[in-house]
Amino acid sequence: MGTTEAITTTSEGQEAAALLERAREAVDPELRRALEGLPGPMRRVAMYHFGWEHADGTPAAGSAGKAIRPALVLAAARALRSGGGDGPAGGVPDGAVRAAAAVELAHNFTLLHDDVIDEDVTRRGRATAWSVFGLPDAVITGDAMAALALRLLAEDAHPASAAASARLTSCVIELCAGQQADCAFEQRPHVSLDECLAMATAKTGALLGCACALGALYAGAGPEEVEALDAFGREAGLAFQLIDDLLGIWGDPGHTGKPAGADLIARKKSLPVVAALTSGTAAGEELAALYAGPMDGDDVRRAADAVERAGGRDWAQAHAADRMGRAVQQLSRAVPDLGAAGGLLALAEFVTRRTR
Repeated sequence: MGTTEAITTTSEGQEAAALLERAREAVDPELRRALEGLPGPMRRVAMYHFGWEHADGTPAAGSAGKAIRPALVLAAARALRSGGGDGPAGGVPDGAVRAAAAVELAHNFTLLHDDVIDEDVTRRGRATAWSVFGLPDAVITGDAMAALALRLLAEDAHPASAAASARLTSCVIELCAGQQADCAFEQRPHVSLDECLAMATAKTGALLGCACALGALYAGAGPEEVEALDAFGREAGLAFQLIDDLLGIWGDPGHTGKPAGADLIARKKSLPVVAALTSGTAAGEELAALYAGPMDGDDVRRAADAVERAGGRDWAQAHAADRMGRAVQQLSRAVPDLGAAGGLLALAEFVTRRTR
């Protein structure tokens, strides 16, 4: 993405990478225990989706994803813990790992369904679950993951579990509404930028906000701090979506695991695309004409160029930075000494500076 340097070359990037690795190590055992309880066919699809098994059920050493959302749960819990006992995961309050696993299950429920809706055939560098096991099994396994996420919280004895369960339930409904709007936009010739921003906030920001709020709840934080952490995650989530949309156009397939210009091929109304389409420029009109019909390889390259010439790429990058500024303001409401929230800041910086 232009001249932006990879986040892993910075101290913040190194801290974020360490946080993500620790989150994966802490949460994966809880996830495996939850998935092991699924009936055989669903368990097989789920274990394949997470990269832990091949399609034939033999062990695999695949990737279960970056663990951004569970890392946010744990980082928020560390930042706001209020004198309770520390758990085994590097100073995390007791029970927060279970909440982090619940958020990760909810996230992966959406991924399984998104791959079906978008007809994506690759994720994390290999075939998507639906393309291997079929549409019914992928959809049903996604449903089961959503139920597992809520069961983890419902069966938890932690005093925050009821509030956490209610918040995650509301979040799932909101992100489903965001996904529905995203699909509806593809059928509409005109979508406003405000509509697109609201969709992205629901589809992506809601779950990142929920992750941060659950961490705060499990740390014993009060209502004002919980809401501030939710707002922080939502703003950071919108910045995340802006960067993700840029990668959907200009990302390296070797790193994203998806074809170059995948969002353009699908004629998605992503944020940089809508910014270009509503720019009132000749390039925006050219993009609209390209979006009106099927696109081959040359058309995809022309569409990407039109988005850039219409200002969509620059707008998305600038708006991501603006949203991150708002996120930090929200975080300071809950943690006035931002030095205590270094993990949250490092993770937020990671999602808005990543280049792949």
